[in-house]
Amino acid sequence: MADALTHSATMVGRSVRLSSRNPDALITALALPVLLMLVFVYLFGGAIDTGGGWRYVDYVAPGVLVLCAGFGAGTTAMSVADDMKGAVIDRFRSLDVGGTAVLTGHVAASVVRNLAATVLVFAVAFAIGFRPDAGVGGWLASAGILLAVITAISWVAAAVGLLANSPEAAGGFTFFLAFLPYPSSAFVPVDSMPGWLHGFAEHQPLTPVIESLRKLLLGQPVGSSPWEALAWCAALTVGSMAAAAVLFRRRMR
Repeated sequence: MADALTHSATMVGRSVRLSSRNPDALITALALPVLLMLVFVYLFGGAIDTGGGWRYVDYVAPGVLVLCAGFGAGTTAMSVADDMKGAVIDRFRSLDVGGTAVLTGHVAASVVRNLAATVLVFAVAFAIGFRPDAGVGGWLASAGILLAVITAISWVAAAVGLLANSPEAAGGFTFFLAFLPYPSSAFVPVDSMPGWLHGFAEHQPLTPVIESLRKLLLGQPVGSSPWEALAWCAALTVGSMAAAAVLFRRRMR
């Protein structure tokens, strides 16, 4: 047990250092969500009626926070795929470093990158007029949900990285993770979408996450949304961890 924890801590440090040595991917993961928020607020926001009396910057900021995790997932999947195609993984195996430790390192680095992006998005959102009305409990609940969804998407990305045959393919697969916030309530109300899209937009994993963050941060009644969000995050995390374990063993045969 002690060895496993030591190996995991070592792999976390390694993955964080690798992230810091790849400034292009880091800048992209940090800048894209900010640019998208500016585009939506200043170019599209004046033409979008969200209903409920919300200003558009207040409506869209929680969706952009979730969008950060989708963009960060691409880097995670590509890093895992890059490890799997190189000789470094054989070196780790010779040192008795298990797949769990390697993947935990990548996921932890992903969480760190996404938390940095989240702080930056919050700072920019405040600068352009985002004014949350949450109490201490609302902020803590929002932070917990954000951490849960970032962790879930990071594990999904790790599994994708194991499934892909190359870093380029892994980056392509994670496009779907980055796209998932769009057919949700992140940028426009679900009721404004075509009827055939309502079912998916209302019941996909990210809609309760975004609705929970929006209502918690703006001091609105949340209903059952936080529990639905956490249930989705738990299911995605557990399912992706199990899939990653199976895929890692298969790749090592």
